[in-house]
Amino acid sequence: MHKDAFFRFYANLPLNIRREVILTLKDRGPITWEVAYLEIQSGSDLGEEILKKLVEFKFIPIYGEDTATE
Repeated sequence: MHKDAFFRFYANLPLNIRREVILTLKDRGPITWEVAYLEIQSGSDLGEEILKKLVEFKFIPIYGEDTATE
């Protein structure tokens, strides 16, 4: 479900924005929207970590679900 939300959001990003850094992961370094797309699409462990962070930081809208943490 979160993957679908990510892909919908990514499809509407302007091309120049896709090259911007959106996350910096401690052991992996900077992650751009383009890197996030490739990793999430491939289903890699890194893609799962990126997707989790994007949802946690509310970078991508998730509708119909309570994403609040305790």
